[in-house]
Amino acid sequence: MNRADLHTHTTASDGLFSPEELVIAASKVGLAAVAVTDHDTVAGVEDAMRAGVKWGIDVIPGVEISTLAGEKEIHVLGYFGGEIDQEFVEKLRSLRDVRRKRNEMIVEKLRELGIPITMEEVMAKKRGQSPEANVGRPHIAEVLVDKGIVSSIGEAFDRFLGKNGAAYCTPRRISPIEAIRWISEADGIPVLAHPGIYGDDDLVENLIQNGLAGLEVYHPDHDTAAERRYEAMARKYRLLITGGSDFHGERHGIAHHGPLGSRTVGLDNVKALYLKRK
Repeated sequence: MNRADLHTHTTASDGLFSPEELVIAASKVGLAAVAVTDHDTVAGVEDAMRAGVKWGIDVIPGVEISTLAGEKEIHVLGYFGGEIDQEFVEKLRSLRDVRRKRNEMIVEKLRELGIPITMEEVMAKKRGQSPEANVGRPHIAEVLVDKGIVSSIGEAFDRFLGKNGAAYCTPRRISPIEAIRWISEADGIPVLAHPGIYGDDDLVENLIQNGLAGLEVYHPDHDTAAERRYEAMARKYRLLITGGSDFHGERHGIAHHGPLGSRTVGLDNVKALYLKRK
Protein backbone atom coordinates (compact mmCIF):
# COMPACT_ATOMS: atom_id res chain seq x y z
CA MET A 1 0.00 0.00 0.00
CA ASN A 2 1.58 3.28 -1.08
CA ARG A 3 0.05 5.20 1.78
CA ALA A 4 1.33 7.25 4.71
CA ASP A 5 -0.10 7.86 8.18
CA LEU A 6 1.13 11.32 9.18
CA HIS A 7 -0.17 11.53 12.75
CA THR A 8 0.87 8.96 15.37
CA HIS A 9 2.02 8.83 18.99
CA THR A 10 4.47 6.63 20.86
CA THR A 11 5.53 6.05 24.46
CA ALA A 12 7.53 9.27 24.16
CA SER A 13 4.21 10.96 24.94
CA ASP A 14 0.83 9.29 25.48
CA GLY A 15 1.01 6.44 22.98
CA LEU A 16 1.18 2.80 24.02
CA PHE A 17 3.69 1.59 21.41
CA SER A 18 7.41 2.21 21.65
CA PRO A 19 8.86 3.93 18.57
CA GLU A 20 10.09 0.60 17.18
CA GLU A 21 6.78 -1.13 17.95
CA LEU A 22 4.99 1.65 16.07
CA VAL A 23 7.19 1.14 13.01
CA ILE A 24 6.68 -2.64 13.13
CA ALA A 25 2.92 -2.11 13.37
CA ALA A 26 3.05 0.29 10.41
CA SER A 27 4.83 -2.38 8.40
CA LYS A 28 2.24 -4.99 9.35
CA VAL A 29 -0.69 -2.84 8.20
CA GLY A 30 1.06 -2.18 4.91
CA LEU A 31 2.05 1.47 5.29
CA ALA A 32 4.94 2.80 3.24
CA ALA A 33 5.55 5.76 5.57
CA VAL A 34 4.64 6.94 9.04
CA ALA A 35 5.20 10.23 10.86
CA VAL A 36 6.01 10.23 14.57
CA THR A 37 4.26 13.28 16.05
CA ASP A 38 4.40 13.02 19.83
CA HIS A 39 3.03 15.76 22.05
CA ASP A 40 5.59 18.51 22.69
CA THR A 41 8.56 16.17 22.29
CA VAL A 42 10.70 14.56 19.60
CA ALA A 43 12.17 12.02 22.02
CA GLY A 44 10.84 9.05 20.02
CA VAL A 45 11.96 10.19 16.58
CA GLU A 46 15.54 8.88 16.58
CA ASP A 47 14.56 5.35 17.66
CA ALA A 48 11.72 5.31 15.13
CA MET A 49 14.04 6.34 12.30
CA ARG A 50 16.49 3.57 13.16
CA ALA A 51 13.60 1.11 13.20
CA GLY A 52 12.42 2.48 9.87
CA VAL A 53 15.71 1.54 8.25
CA LYS A 54 15.46 -1.94 9.77
CA TRP A 55 11.85 -2.57 8.74
CA GLY A 56 11.78 -0.73 5.42
CA ILE A 57 9.40 2.04 6.49
CA ASP A 58 9.96 5.72 5.70
CA VAL A 59 9.79 7.52 9.07
CA ILE A 60 9.04 11.24 8.98
CA PRO A 61 10.26 13.22 12.00
CA GLY A 62 7.48 15.27 13.55
CA VAL A 63 5.88 16.77 16.64
CA GLU A 64 2.44 17.93 17.82
CA ILE A 65 2.58 21.16 19.80
CA SER A 66 -0.24 22.02 22.20
CA THR A 67 -1.12 25.73 22.10
CA LEU A 68 -3.82 28.06 23.35
CA ALA A 69 -5.90 30.56 21.35
CA GLY A 70 -8.04 32.39 23.88
CA GLU A 71 -9.52 29.55 25.93
CA LYS A 72 -9.34 27.08 23.05
CA GLU A 73 -6.63 24.40 22.87
CA ILE A 74 -5.18 24.18 19.36
CA HIS A 75 -2.68 21.56 18.15
CA VAL A 76 -0.05 22.36 15.53
CA LEU A 77 1.86 19.57 13.79
CA GLY A 78 5.42 20.10 12.62
CA TYR A 79 7.18 17.94 10.03
CA PHE A 80 10.92 17.88 9.42
CA GLY A 81 13.09 16.54 6.63
CA GLY A 82 15.95 15.20 8.75
CA GLU A 83 17.85 16.16 11.87
CA ILE A 84 15.81 18.48 14.08
CA ASP A 85 17.31 21.80 15.14
CA GLN A 86 18.57 21.65 18.74
CA GLU A 87 17.34 25.14 19.56
CA PHE A 88 13.84 23.92 18.65
CA VAL A 89 14.31 20.86 20.88
CA GLU A 90 15.20 23.18 23.78
CA LYS A 91 12.03 25.19 23.17
CA LEU A 92 10.00 21.98 23.34
CA ARG A 93 11.56 21.19 26.71
CA SER A 94 10.04 24.39 28.07
CA LEU A 95 6.59 23.06 27.16
CA ARG A 96 7.03 19.98 29.36
CA ASP A 97 6.67 22.14 32.45
CA VAL A 98 3.34 23.41 31.13
CA ARG A 99 2.16 19.85 30.51
CA ARG A 100 3.25 18.79 34.03
CA LYS A 101 1.40 21.76 35.53
CA ARG A 102 -1.73 20.85 33.60
CA ASN A 103 -1.65 17.27 34.86
CA GLU A 104 -1.36 18.54 38.43
CA MET A 105 -4.26 20.96 37.90
CA ILE A 106 -6.50 18.21 36.54
CA VAL A 107 -5.62 15.80 39.35
CA GLU A 108 -6.34 18.51 41.93
CA LYS A 109 -9.68 19.27 40.29
CA LEU A 110 -10.59 15.58 40.31
CA ARG A 111 -9.75 15.41 44.01
CA GLU A 112 -12.01 18.43 44.60
CA LEU A 113 -14.77 16.42 42.89
CA GLY A 114 -14.24 13.68 45.45
CA ILE A 115 -12.24 11.34 43.22
CA PRO A 116 -9.23 9.81 45.04
CA ILE A 117 -6.36 10.09 42.57
CA THR A 118 -2.68 10.98 42.92
CA MET A 119 0.05 12.12 40.57
CA GLU A 120 2.04 9.05 41.60
CA GLU A 121 -0.71 6.86 40.15
CA VAL A 122 -0.72 8.88 36.95
CA MET A 123 3.06 8.79 36.59
CA ALA A 124 3.01 5.00 37.04
CA LYS A 125 1.19 4.83 33.69
CA LYS A 126 4.14 6.44 31.91
CA ARG A 127 5.65 3.91 29.51
CA GLY A 128 8.49 5.82 27.88
CA GLN A 129 11.84 5.50 29.66
CA SER A 130 13.34 8.71 28.29
CA PRO A 131 13.30 11.73 30.62
CA GLU A 132 11.90 13.58 27.59
CA ALA A 133 8.79 11.36 27.57
CA ASN A 134 5.57 13.15 28.41
CA VAL A 135 2.52 12.25 30.49
CA GLY A 136 -0.93 13.45 29.44
CA ARG A 137 -4.67 13.11 29.82
CA PRO A 138 -4.87 9.52 28.47
CA HIS A 139 -2.69 8.43 31.41
CA ILE A 140 -5.11 10.10 33.82
CA ALA A 141 -8.00 8.45 31.98
CA GLU A 142 -6.38 5.05 32.51
CA VAL A 143 -6.26 5.60 36.25
CA LEU A 144 -9.94 6.60 36.29
CA VAL A 145 -10.84 3.37 34.45
CA ASP A 146 -8.68 1.29 36.80
CA LYS A 147 -10.43 2.80 39.81
CA GLY A 148 -13.87 2.10 38.36
CA ILE A 149 -14.77 5.81 38.24
CA VAL A 150 -15.55 5.41 34.54
CA SER A 151 -16.03 2.38 32.34
CA SER A 152 -13.92 3.53 29.38
CA ILE A 153 -11.33 6.04 28.20
CA GLY A 154 -14.02 7.74 26.14
CA GLU A 155 -16.23 8.18 29.19
CA ALA A 156 -13.26 9.64 31.10
CA PHE A 157 -12.85 12.32 28.45
CA ASP A 158 -16.58 12.95 28.10
CA ARG A 159 -17.19 13.35 31.83
CA PHE A 160 -13.93 14.74 33.15
CA LEU A 161 -11.00 15.35 30.78
CA GLY A 162 -12.39 16.67 27.50
CA LYS A 163 -12.96 20.38 26.86
CA ASN A 164 -16.47 20.17 28.34
CA GLY A 165 -15.45 17.83 31.17
CA ALA A 166 -15.81 18.62 34.87
CA ALA A 167 -12.03 18.51 35.49
CA TYR A 168 -10.86 20.11 32.26
CA CYS A 169 -8.34 22.88 32.68
CA THR A 170 -5.28 24.18 30.93
CA PRO A 171 -2.53 26.58 32.03
CA ARG A 172 -1.18 29.37 29.90
CA ARG A 173 0.52 28.05 26.75
CA ILE A 174 2.19 29.48 23.68
CA SER A 175 -0.18 30.62 20.92
CA PRO A 176 -0.64 28.64 17.69
CA ILE A 177 1.00 31.51 15.82
CA GLU A 178 4.08 31.14 18.05
CA ALA A 179 4.13 27.39 17.37
CA ILE A 180 3.95 28.05 13.63
CA ARG A 181 6.91 30.41 13.96
CA TRP A 182 8.93 27.95 16.08
CA ILE A 183 8.43 25.18 13.52
CA SER A 184 9.16 27.41 10.54
CA GLU A 185 12.33 28.81 12.12
CA ALA A 186 13.50 25.22 12.66
CA ASP A 187 13.06 24.55 8.93
CA GLY A 188 9.92 22.52 9.53
CA ILE A 189 6.47 22.52 7.97
CA PRO A 190 3.63 23.71 10.26
CA VAL A 191 0.28 21.96 9.71
CA LEU A 192 -2.91 22.48 11.69
CA ALA A 193 -4.03 19.23 13.34
CA HIS A 194 -7.70 18.16 13.06
CA PRO A 195 -9.15 21.63 12.28
CA GLY A 196 -12.70 20.28 12.40
CA ILE A 197 -12.45 19.73 16.16
CA TYR A 198 -12.15 23.44 16.92
CA GLY A 199 -15.38 24.65 15.33
CA ASP A 200 -13.73 27.92 14.35
CA ASP A 201 -12.89 28.36 10.68
CA ASP A 202 -12.18 32.07 11.20
CA LEU A 203 -9.30 30.98 13.45
CA VAL A 204 -8.13 28.50 10.81
CA GLU A 205 -8.05 31.24 8.17
CA ASN A 206 -6.21 33.57 10.54
CA LEU A 207 -3.52 30.92 11.09
CA ILE A 208 -3.22 30.48 7.34
CA GLN A 209 -2.52 34.21 7.07
CA ASN A 210 0.17 33.77 9.74
CA GLY A 211 2.30 31.14 8.05
CA LEU A 212 0.40 27.87 8.32
CA ALA A 213 1.59 25.59 5.51
CA GLY A 214 -0.97 22.78 5.61
CA LEU A 215 -4.20 21.35 6.96
CA GLU A 216 -4.78 17.88 8.36
CA VAL A 217 -7.80 17.17 6.17
CA TYR A 218 -8.14 13.46 6.94
CA HIS A 219 -8.62 12.56 10.60
CA PRO A 220 -10.84 10.07 12.49
CA ASP A 221 -12.75 12.94 14.13
CA HIS A 222 -13.64 14.51 10.76
CA ASP A 223 -16.80 13.45 8.98
CA THR A 224 -17.06 13.49 5.18
CA ALA A 225 -18.41 17.04 5.14
CA ALA A 226 -15.48 18.32 7.22
CA GLU A 227 -12.97 16.54 4.99
CA ARG A 228 -14.51 18.17 1.90
CA ARG A 229 -14.57 21.59 3.54
CA TYR A 230 -10.94 21.54 4.61
CA GLU A 231 -9.75 20.01 1.37
CA ALA A 232 -11.44 22.90 -0.47
CA MET A 233 -9.86 25.40 1.95
CA ALA A 234 -6.42 23.84 1.47
CA ARG A 235 -6.75 24.02 -2.30
CA LYS A 236 -8.02 27.59 -2.15
CA TYR A 237 -4.96 28.73 -0.23
CA ARG A 238 -2.56 26.29 -1.91
CA LEU A 239 -1.76 24.51 1.33
CA LEU A 240 -0.43 21.01 1.88
CA ILE A 241 -3.06 18.34 2.49
CA THR A 242 -2.18 15.81 5.17
CA GLY A 243 -3.96 13.11 7.11
CA GLY A 244 -3.42 10.57 9.82
CA SER A 245 -5.02 8.27 12.35
CA ASP A 246 -3.86 10.15 15.48
CA PHE A 247 -2.93 6.66 16.66
CA HIS A 248 -2.25 6.20 20.37
CA GLY A 249 -2.86 2.46 20.70
CA GLU A 250 -5.74 0.70 22.43
CA ARG A 251 -6.59 1.41 26.05
CA HIS A 252 -9.08 -1.02 27.56
CA GLY A 253 -9.88 -2.31 24.08
CA ILE A 254 -10.66 1.05 22.49
CA ALA A 255 -8.39 2.95 20.09
CA HIS A 256 -8.10 6.62 21.09
CA HIS A 257 -9.00 8.50 17.88
CA GLY A 258 -8.28 5.77 15.32
CA PRO A 259 -6.39 2.55 14.51
CA LEU A 260 -3.03 2.88 12.82
CA GLY A 261 -3.52 3.46 9.10
CA SER A 262 -7.23 4.28 9.41
CA ARG A 263 -6.60 7.71 7.87
CA THR A 264 -3.83 8.09 5.34
CA VAL A 265 -2.60 10.12 2.38
CA GLY A 266 -0.70 9.10 -0.72
CA LEU A 267 3.05 9.28 -1.05
CA ASP A 268 2.64 12.30 -3.34
CA ASN A 269 1.49 14.21 -0.26
CA VAL A 270 4.64 13.08 1.58
CA LYS A 271 6.77 14.20 -1.36
CA ALA A 272 5.04 17.58 -1.21
CA LEU A 273 6.12 17.93 2.44
CA TYR A 274 9.77 17.52 1.44
CA LEU A 275 9.43 19.81 -1.57
CA LYS A 276 7.84 22.51 0.60
CA ARG A 277 11.02 22.69 2.66
CA LYS A 278 13.16 23.54 -0.35
